[in-house]
Amino acid sequence: MAKGRKTSKEERIEIVEYCINIGRNYKEAAEKYKVSYNQVYKWVKKYDSNGDAGLIDKRGHHKPPILRLRL
Repeated sequence: MAKGRKTSKEERIEIVEYCINIGRNYKEAAEKYKVSYNQVYKWVKKYDSNGDAGLIDKRGHHKPPILRLRL
């Protein structure tokens, strides 16, 4: 099993497009790019449902605070 590593959004898009172009062979894509099978599978599912926006890493981003109005 491949150990996890950091990937950029552009690299995730490249991996997903490669996987789709080879008939959704997740194992081959994971081995070629040295990422886990499970991660490739999740990226492809997110790409299918949300396009490029689904591959954005949202960890660490928080909603803006709600402004409280005094009455």
